[in-house]
Amino acid sequence: MARINDHYLKLQAGYLFPEIARRVNAFAAEHPEAKIIRLGIGDVTRPLAPAVIKAFQAGIEDLAREETFHGYGPEQGYEWLRQTIVERAYRPLGVELAADEIFISDGSKCDTANILDIFGPDNRVAICDPVYPVYNDTNVMAGRSGPADEQGYYEGIVYMPCTAENAFTPAFPQEKVDLIYLCYPNNPTGTVATREQLAGWVQYALDNEAVILFDAAYEAFITEPGIPHSIYEIEGARRCAIEFRSFSKTAGFTGVRCGLAVVPHELVGRTATGDEVPLHQLWSRRQSTKFNGVSYPVQRAAAAVYSDEGWAQVREVIAYYLGNAAIIRQGLEAAGITCYGGVNAPYIWLRTPEGMGSWDFFDKLLAECHVVGTPGAGFGPSGEGYFRLSAFGSRENVEEAVARIRKRWGGG
Repeated sequence: MARINDHYLKLQAGYLFPEIARRVNAFAAEHPEAKIIRLGIGDVTRPLAPAVIKAFQAGIEDLAREETFHGYGPEQGYEWLRQTIVERAYRPLGVELAADEIFISDGSKCDTANILDIFGPDNRVAICDPVYPVYNDTNVMAGRSGPADEQGYYEGIVYMPCTAENAFTPAFPQEKVDLIYLCYPNNPTGTVATREQLAGWVQYALDNEAVILFDAAYEAFITEPGIPHSIYEIEGARRCAIEFRSFSKTAGFTGVRCGLAVVPHELVGRTATGDEVPLHQLWSRRQSTKFNGVSYPVQRAAAAVYSDEGWAQVREVIAYYLGNAAIIRQGLEAAGITCYGGVNAPYIWLRTPEGMGSWDFFDKLLAECHVVGTPGAGFGPSGEGYFRLSAFGSRENVEEAVARIRKRWGGG
């Protein structure tokens, strides 16, 4: 009989969002008359931008003609898309990249998990708490932890609490770590890191020969001036950081699937004997072995995101979601609920009212308001007592959800 990967058995319960779906489906079956508004999982709802659709369709048409047909593409992504990203996404930030430092993928979720393939199992990992569950769970799956304790912390993983008491700013680890996950704008708290804070992390990583795994999936939602959109805006980051970006929330590609990872040439790791090896070389080898690349029409659509017409249309959609975020935050604050985020990110992170536990509030919000959110405890022990709402719904649904919540908790 085949031997399983026993590390999977350490994982507590199921993945967060399937558990949410299970509870919502059970409630809907018992209450078919309820109009449920879903502000939980961060899935987009607005259509793709017209310029993106046009490019997508043109890419499909290319596949219908022998003279323009494309089969296997380069595993790293087509050079024209990578060069577009260099010129339109990074150069305006003052960041210079080589096109071959960019690897096109099917999304940041996959990349932040798959990147672990090129690092040894004995690396010590530090993650924020609360955190996007993929960072934590994939390290458990890969065998970088022991079992979880009663709080939900896994032995061997270094957790960096992020709560209102420390302004959601993690302290540097007090013990030696090798891999550090940072996500800004942050999921789930919706907070951002200043240039000074990121500079501190870069210096920490350089001093400790650690690698920062920087998830910038929500950088397009930054509205405040002076907030870095990329870790590479910080001097020295090319020697210590891998950056991940996604078209999912930026351009509505959650069902289309496209993202990217940036692995600078000068970033290195060490072998068991202490020799330095470029991580770019290892990631390229991994991708060419395990990945056949993103489809040609999808990459055509992705390139159109950065056209003048496409970017203007994409910005309109982002502004729409940020408008939703403002409605949620202002409405809940008017109801006396303490909120964070929602300014540079599409998420509002709130303290659960009346001192309720996160899952208790989830159940009450569903039962009494027919609104779905995400329990903070699902993002880690330090998320207990908090709750995440997403701004990705329709304006009508967002306004109705806020009205229901205000009626229940604010007397509105």
